[in-house]
Amino acid sequence: MRKIIRWTIFLSIIATIAFAIWYKTRPKPIEVLVQPVTRASVEKNVANTRAGTVNACRRAKLSPSMGGQIAILPIKEGDQVKAGSLLLEIWNDDLKAQLALAEREVIVAEAEANASCLSAEEADRQAKRSQQLYLSKVGSEEQTDQAVTQAKSLQAQCAASRAAVEMGLARVTVAQANLSRSRLIAPFDGVVAKIEGELNEYVTPSPVGVLTPPAVDLIENSCYYVSAPIDEVDAAEIRIGMETRITLDAFKNTTFAGTVRRISSYVLDVEKQARTVDIEASFVNEDDFKDLLAGYSADVEIIISISADTLKIPSESIIDGTKVFVFSPAEKRVSEVEITTGLSNWAFTEVLSGLKEEQLVVTNVDKPGLKDKVSATLAENIE
Repeated sequence: MRKIIRWTIFLSIIATIAFAIWYKTRPKPIEVLVQPVTRASVEKNVANTRAGTVNACRRAKLSPSMGGQIAILPIKEGDQVKAGSLLLEIWNDDLKAQLALAEREVIVAEAEANASCLSAEEADRQAKRSQQLYLSKVGSEEQTDQAVTQAKSLQAQCAASRAAVEMGLARVTVAQANLSRSRLIAPFDGVVAKIEGELNEYVTPSPVGVLTPPAVDLIENSCYYVSAPIDEVDAAEIRIGMETRITLDAFKNTTFAGTVRRISSYVLDVEKQARTVDIEASFVNEDDFKDLLAGYSADVEIIISISADTLKIPSESIIDGTKVFVFSPAEKRVSEVEITTGLSNWAFTEVLSGLKEEQLVVTNVDKPGLKDKVSATLAENIE
């Protein structure tokens, strides 16, 4: 009997030691981060590869078409100007004098033409009277011929005088054109962004092949769009009119609605950069323009397609495009599950089959030791 008791005690001790060893050396549950499978909309979208730029719908870097000394400069940087407003005028007293001379020459030519044509009208009346007298056997044939010839001569002089008036008007037009070359006029409503030059300084137009700073940089500040590069792989799916979301570094908490308005007709190949296609996105709401400045950096997210009311999971939880790990709170373990996916973006992916709503998928899939049927515990609360 005592022998049995001793063996019982001995075996109990051995079992206790073995349990202690197993307990101390057993695999510890790995800590996992999880997100629930939810039902919502999932978008397929693409975004620019490098920062885009906010551009004015119209921007003109203007210079007068002739060189000279700045005589009139009625604007300053930051001024809002209307289309047709004078921005700058080169010294042009000589051109104004030429225009005045041409206009006075026209006045003289018109007076001479009037006098010549009045004489022609009088000669025509005299010729008609001479012809009537000749028919009545009163006048001679020679006198009649002289009167008719005189009338035709004066009519020709009248026509020549009228032509001289037209030529004078053409000279006036040329003088006006020369004068306009000395004036810089705003082609559209906008804000003066930059002025190169001051009163009495000289400005010159850019020679062929040599770029010089424009005299006035005029920006239309009532219309803007965003130009951004898209990777060539994504560009084929983009269509004009697609909805976009525009974000700007200057307005971190604001998203601007937009649409694709233009897609470049060629691929841009820049050394040491991915090949891209430039797209332009216009702003939907004109009220947004009041907050914008040309040159802001911008990002454009283009919505290719949308699946509404579908199951979705974080894209980071998917392994090799077909698998996820599902955490079971009851069993405190994870299981590998095969899934079929649909639309996807960098944040979420549509699940077509393999999962149910409210199941918990593991998001830290790079966790060491994570595999099928392994024990697990939550690292933190579900977000």
